[in-house]
Amino acid sequence: MAEGQNDASPDYAPPRKRSVLIAGHATSISLEPMFWQALDAAARQRGCTVNALVAQIDAERLDSRDTPNLTSAIRQWLFARCFA
Repeated sequence: MAEGQNDASPDYAPPRKRSVLIAGHATSISLEPMFWQALDAAARQRGCTVNALVAQIDAERLDSRDTPNLTSAIRQWLFARCFA
């Protein structure tokens, strides 16, 4: 292990694109692998697919006063989930 690193260090990696379906429409989302892993885990925990969870986050995002882009909304949703 390199000096200054520990087991809790994030695995830094560039965003990866994946296609998801929202209301029957394909859209491409770029997230870092750690966010895809967290999104997959959250979907499994809720007993739904990643597409269904992203659609839910999208609906909540569209109801907000200051509508962020979808990728930002996903990151914020995951962050809030960690500290709820």
